[in-house]
Amino acid sequence: MRKLSWVAALAAGLISVVAGRAAAQIQLVIPFPAGGGSDIIGRMIQPVLAEELGASVLIRNAGGAAGTMGATEVARAKPDGATLLLTSMSPIAIQPSFRPSVPYRVASFAPVCLVADAPAVLMTPQTTGLRTVADVAARARAEPGRVPYASGGIGGLGHVAMTALTRAVGIELNHIPFRGSGDSVMAMQQGSVLMLTAEANLVHQYGLHPIAVFAEKRMPQYPDAPTMREQGHDLVFPLWTGLYAPAGTPEATLARLDEACGRVLRTPSVAEGMARVAHPIRYLGRQEFAAFTRAEAEKYKAIIEAAGMRQAD
Repeated sequence: MRKLSWVAALAAGLISVVAGRAAAQIQLVIPFPAGGGSDIIGRMIQPVLAEELGASVLIRNAGGAAGTMGATEVARAKPDGATLLLTSMSPIAIQPSFRPSVPYRVASFAPVCLVADAPAVLMTPQTTGLRTVADVAARARAEPGRVPYASGGIGGLGHVAMTALTRAVGIELNHIPFRGSGDSVMAMQQGSVLMLTAEANLVHQYGLHPIAVFAEKRMPQYPDAPTMREQGHDLVFPLWTGLYAPAGTPEATLARLDEACGRVLRTPSVAEGMARVAHPIRYLGRQEFAAFTRAEAEKYKAIIEAAGMRQAD
């Protein structure tokens, strides 16, 4: 009996050690390739988040299918706080309505916190000669259906925003999707596409020209870039980024993650860095962020249905 008790105690101790190691390592899944907005934000907050949680935070880029591959992975992960998703809004708020076959829904995730909120920007290389929406319209009418624009994936925010713009202006463009905004910019620099709607930091990073901003007001970083409303089109598409855990994650774990997120975003180095890359911080705690996520999903569901954008199974 004593031997059995000793073995049981040893096994319990080993289990405790293994559990401790698991709890001390968090995998932060970013569902896009390196170089895009979510990746830039993730690498900026990673060291501070690790310090706040007292854990090792490992970033893993799991790009593909407009972010749905990485999101699916997190939705199916064990809900213990060891696997998190840092993503822009498309995989959560757009894809479940755009692709009925996506194996998750908004309810598959537990919102932790909203991290950033920046307007989407329509941009182009300096050499294209495109400076306004009117220039884009003129080029499209001269070459119907042939003027190429890039997006970070079918059904992503860039695709939705450009579909709304082409419908508003009454033009047809040639949509060429890529695996993320980083790949899209590379294609623009190589000359295979002329435009991209994505996060504003790419404008400065790659020396691009901002044609227009899908926002309520102009951006301080690009005061000469008008809003779409100023150019006659009531189109506002915020590009927000948030942190999620799998649904079913314990409330205490979510609360701890949310508190850490708030502290990270109040850290001066993070705030300065986010401003520098044109990703203004906007923090919402998990309760407000959950309501925000549901509202955004409903908004994009209505846009997709009105535009007839839903992808067939």
